[in-house]
Amino acid sequence: MAPFSLVTASVSWLAKSFSVFSSTSTLARCTSVLPAAYVNPVRCLTSQASGPPKRPLNGYLRYVLQQQPVITRHNPEIKSVDIIRRIAQQWRTMSPEQKQPFQEASLQAREQFKVDLQHYQAQLTPAQVQQQALEKRQRMAKRKAIRKKRELTNLGKPKRPRSPFNIFMSEHFVEARGTTTQAKMKSLLEDWKNLFGHQKQVYMQLAEDDKIRYKNEMKLWEDHMMEIGREDLIREQTLSTKKKPAAKRLAAKTGPKKAKAVKKATATGKSKTSRKTAKSSSVKTARTTKKT
Repeated sequence: MAPFSLVTASVSWLAKSFSVFSSTSTLARCTSVLPAAYVNPVRCLTSQASGPPKRPLNGYLRYVLQQQPVITRHNPEIKSVDIIRRIAQQWRTMSPEQKQPFQEASLQAREQFKVDLQHYQAQLTPAQVQQQALEKRQRMAKRKAIRKKRELTNLGKPKRPRSPFNIFMSEHFVEARGTTTQAKMKSLLEDWKNLFGHQKQVYMQLAEDDKIRYKNEMKLWEDHMMEIGREDLIREQTLSTKKKPAAKRLAAKTGPKKAKAVKKATATGKSKTSRKTAKSSSVKTARTTKKT
């Protein structure tokens, strides 16, 4: 799915370089050689003067940029999602020879991107390099957190309990004062502060009930995670409480056997020592009798 933010003003002069053709004749026209203005690396789509160069588009996205304004002009009533679906279907049915001009243009833009990137990095100071590395780590951490949250949502993790103010805000958000979300939240916060204690007590009780709901749902969810082998998603305090009964049960099972083994080892040890002492005493008496 191609992002529509890529379809900017630069698409207009790309579309003008192609003749208008219908969707039935699209595949036949794709085999022709593309104009040089399209095949050559398009710097306005891959780089910025004030910042680092942007990564070039792949062959499919270049095809989308070419076809999207054409299909929109011929079918203005079609939704954007349907336009992308139609373009994707056309791309899937194209042969490798038909895709080759777009892919070659992408390869050329990629080579130009490498040159632009090296030129840009050579102009950076050590402080700017460190700042970029820090920003990259922050972006990676943010992406990892988003993927983690999406995974937990797909696994059905219960929602955290709401605070009393959150419950109050959700009930009165529609009739709150203000035109923007920020203004409404500000007015609701002021109303919450002006509530009497007995009025807030209602929402506090609802929040306590929500905590009980969350606790019960989390217990069932974590038991299910244990069953499917996803202990990495269980809270540490829950794991510790689950391990203690298991350790006690294991100790209860192996306890009598270990006690018997210890008693047996002790008995055999005592018998061996008694045999050694008896043997040594007999040897000593034999030596004394020989001397006499």
